[in-house]
Amino acid sequence: MGRERSDASRNRAKILDAAAGIVALHGVQGLSMAEVAAAAGVGVGTLYRRFGDRSGLAYALIDERERAFQSAFIEGPPPLGPGAEPALRIRAFLHALTDRTMAQLDLLLMAETSGTFARFGGAYDAYHAHLTMLVGRLRPELDAACVADALLAPLAAPLLAYRVRECGVGIERVRSALDALLDGILA
Repeated sequence: MGRERSDASRNRAKILDAAAGIVALHGVQGLSMAEVAAAAGVGVGTLYRRFGDRSGLAYALIDERERAFQSAFIEGPPPLGPGAEPALRIRAFLHALTDRTMAQLDLLLMAETSGTFARFGGAYDAYHAHLTMLVGRLRPELDAACVADALLAPLAAPLLAYRVRECGVGIERVRSALDALLDGILA
């Protein structure tokens, strides 16, 4: 893939700044392609060509924090990064993913519900591969891929939003439940 043209790069930065500003002021509900285009000083067509739709724009807003999170669990310091025992890494990963999801819950909720399988691919695949590898090291007799799905399921943005916002479940209770699930796997 070639380098991005400088004008395209500037437009992307303007668009993402405008979108982040709108989300900060009005929440994700206020994020419309027309308003973002107007705030960024670009045509709506440019926005649609670049991002596809609102969920594509949401993913672009999520991207920077996502890259930092993935870097932390792939090459950062232990226990999240390499160097700690698999059980400690899994627990650290699940706690960090809980925090990461809560930090951008509305954007993730929009992105993950844009289509039937919108949650899967990209970041999910990276999380899944990471957990599959760690579970496989820890408990080789288990179906590590299915266990990884089970560990990730409670952190789906729609479920987490429902539990936290509609049911009043505190985030510490979510972490405790993930710990209990992990303890069951380790037993």
